[in-house]
Amino acid sequence: MDLFEQPKRKVDREALNSPFMRIPRMKVQVARDLIDLGLNDIFDLEGRSPEILFEDLRKLRPEVPKDRIGFLRMAVYFAEACDPDPKKCHPLEWMD
Repeated sequence: MDLFEQPKRKVDREALNSPFMRIPRMKVQVARDLIDLGLNDIFDLEGRSPEILFEDLRKLRPEVPKDRIGFLRMAVYFAEACDPDPKKCHPLEWMD
């Protein structure tokens, strides 16, 4: 390995290319979480409870950080809003 060569990181292409990445400020890890929960598209989030999604995610992976709830709340808001407010399309707006 060359002194300046960086080790290659595995890229989650499925999550990166998923419809969830159209949600502003969405992280690839959160898109992967949604896919792992069996969701395939943004409209699958409509009518879902972010808290229940978070609980289901914690059942799959107990080590999931608490900040995921902000991303899940933002994603459900984005899915349900006809014209999402850009100020609300930030996970920090949805944290307790």
